[in-house]
Amino acid sequence: MPRDPRYDVLFEPVKIGPVTAKNRFYQVPHCNGQGYRDPSAMIRMRANKAAGGWAVLCTEQVEIHHSSEITPFIELRLWDDRDLPVFERLTAAIHGENALAGIELAYNGMNGPNFYTREPPLGPSHLPIATFTYDPVQARAMDLSDIRDLRRWHRNAAIRAKRAGFDLVYVYAAHGFSTFQHFLSRRTNHRSDEYGGSLENRMRLLREVTEDTRDAVGDRCAVVVRFAVDELMGADGITRTEAEDVIGRMGEIPDLWDLTLGSWENDSRTARFVAEGGEEEFVRGLKRLTSKPVVGVGRFTSPDEMVRQIKSGILDFIGAARPSIADPFLPKKIEEGRIDDIRECIGCNICISGDMTMSPSRCTQNPAMGEEWRRGWHPELIRAKQSDARVLIVGAGPAGLEAARALGQRGYEVALAEATTELGGRVARECKLPGLATWGRVRDYRAGQIAKMPNVEIYYDSRLDAAQVLEFGFDHVLVATGATWRRDGIAHHLLQPLAIAAEAEVLTPDDLMAGKRPKGKSVLLYDDDHYTMGGVLAELLAREGFAVTLVTPAAEVSNWTQNTLEQFHIQARLLELDVKILAGRVLSAIHRGEAETACIYTGRTDRRAADAVVLVTARLPDDRLYLDLRAREAAWRDAGLRSVKCAGDAWAPSTIAAAVYAGRRYAEELDAPEIGDAVPFKRELTALLRD
Repeated sequence: MPRDPRYDVLFEPVKIGPVTAKNRFYQVPHCNGQGYRDPSAMIRMRANKAAGGWAVLCTEQVEIHHSSEITPFIELRLWDDRDLPVFERLTAAIHGENALAGIELAYNGMNGPNFYTREPPLGPSHLPIATFTYDPVQARAMDLSDIRDLRRWHRNAAIRAKRAGFDLVYVYAAHGFSTFQHFLSRRTNHRSDEYGGSLENRMRLLREVTEDTRDAVGDRCAVVVRFAVDELMGADGITRTEAEDVIGRMGEIPDLWDLTLGSWENDSRTARFVAEGGEEEFVRGLKRLTSKPVVGVGRFTSPDEMVRQIKSGILDFIGAARPSIADPFLPKKIEEGRIDDIRECIGCNICISGDMTMSPSRCTQNPAMGEEWRRGWHPELIRAKQSDARVLIVGAGPAGLEAARALGQRGYEVALAEATTELGGRVARECKLPGLATWGRVRDYRAGQIAKMPNVEIYYDSRLDAAQVLEFGFDHVLVATGATWRRDGIAHHLLQPLAIAAEAEVLTPDDLMAGKRPKGKSVLLYDDDHYTMGGVLAELLAREGFAVTLVTPAAEVSNWTQNTLEQFHIQARLLELDVKILAGRVLSAIHRGEAETACIYTGRTDRRAADAVVLVTARLPDDRLYLDLRAREAAWRDAGLRSVKCAGDAWAPSTIAAAVYAGRRYAEELDAPEIGDAVPFKRELTALLRD
């Protein structure tokens, strides 16, 4: 299908100093949880994106010196020449797909606790380190000798990057992670010498390092400044006015400006808190201050929005991290006129949770993310079928839909039986909650792909039992029937059922998502799940006029969403909605019209009036069909049935991303040779050096 001419502007080449990008699709630096531990996996992931049409592929932040490292987080390291082979392989892989390779050199300074090297962190001022946790470590204020050392270290790293084959070299001053941002911001720069006080002094180090980098590698490499245009802290931090001044004074020194917001939590907000293109208000007008190209982000998935930002003069490049993870082939699909095939990012930040938990990044939409090298999965391709087997999938939630899509792509004949009249399972329900509409893309993408497959049939309103399944004559059966929320209080904190009075009104997320509401106006919501559900249901009820008290054993609301960078935003929203929050308390009993809670530290109890209690706790797999089929295994042979598997929440309740992954894994492994007890994926093993 030919490309829509409306999108031609996206495929214009753009000059960046001494190099030229073949189009305007720019994968900005992003973490991936692989880094120095899993370099082959990281390289394959970036190379797939290059094959997908991205003109520029950047690394995550790359530590340039052993005096600043961010253990326990796993990024890349360019401490000395011994690190070069990884980067040489990376640039060769990217260049092999006719794309440019960029490296984000990072000196984290007071954002790096140095737990591995045990070096005292360095920063502009004597301050505690600025990490995600309150580590008992302080940064030492840099003297002029330290600043000279840093300039030399950065220059040496830039030269190594050039030797490794990079086309773009970053000077990183963004996300609250970089020493250069720490010097820029009044919040962290308390100096009174030539590097402190006035903006001219605070930006001195950024200017010097940018000029050093141009002098060292600018003959062949483009120099990029990644810059926080607003720290959203008012006069205490970098403001938009100061950002304009910085770009006005330095506008022509780098070859490209990469514009971000001040902190990662604000620069990568979830779809629940910001719409596509949501950073436009912060970057609009900055391009006029420089003749050099500008890249910015906005969780772009719509080609029309991309074109508007380019033609409006807001950006020169469409920057993307999360959308490039959800669909590494997004540019190629636009170029080939396959807009309906784009696997749109849902803005859930599960990808970021990988980095935050020091594990390979995952993606709700793209189950191949992190598995490109380990398992040999490709985001677009899959091996052809190995037999003429027919497969029945029971349940059209995220696991069932992905299994049907991937098996259909392989060429198998698939029947997808759904008990209701709607596809999507939990996704169909959860996407109707406040701020989660984009989660419906998990269903929509797969339903759209399946609709094109004549070998996949969907049967609605088809609740099946084991006897019916055995009558159908399928070779393989996958049970993907989901899970239900528990009504007994069992979750992380309570491992035995709660005492619940028979006359008490107790609801679960399933009840609320089905449209049921408390009879009275006073609601106690008990959240021992700690992901999105508790906070989003509290918001739902508060917006509908209920008086909500959220009780949680954790120290804060939706505690696990620290890993998706949204906990602060969730708690702030609930407070704005007058939701009362009681942290550090566990539900101990539910009576008619009141609930009893206990302090997790002292055990002291109290009673609170509540017309109804909503339990957001653990879930139970709906695995009855699977267990019934396993119990009738003696009848499989006569029925022609060769295997019965269970996947997704029906096997082990988890995230939507885990369910989608389970569906893809089932499809990948069908008819594959048995591997017994072998590890089912490749690992990068450490070479032992002689003492």
